[in-house]
Amino acid sequence: MSLDRNLTNSVLRNSEIRLPSTPADGGQPTTITRADLADAVARQFGFSRADSKQFVEGVLDEIAAALLRGENVKLAGFGSLNHRTKTARPGRNPRNGEEATISPRRVLSFKPSHIMRQMVREI
Repeated sequence: MSLDRNLTNSVLRNSEIRLPSTPADGGQPTTITRADLADAVARQFGFSRADSKQFVEGVLDEIAAALLRGENVKLAGFGSLNHRTKTARPGRNPRNGEEATISPRRVLSFKPSHIMRQMVREI
């Protein structure tokens, strides 16, 4: 299944996609699942639930594969996932206050795009 860039960009800007959001009573925000994303794609673009689930799984699998290969992932209008290397540093065991060295490691970081930041500010 292929999807052109215009269609992808319209997903971010189209207000008709309804996903669970923060309850009006100010309670805990809900979590968006793969199934929620697949349902939104099915409603928005008229795909069957099976096709939309396969599409969402394919996109997420490709993102995960790229990250595992050590590549950074940039999604225009949304943000980027980048690899970061943290160096070894001194730390403390919170239970007993004993000093310990935190080992170096690689982590993923998310940096939202300026468009996404602006959308969040307007909420």
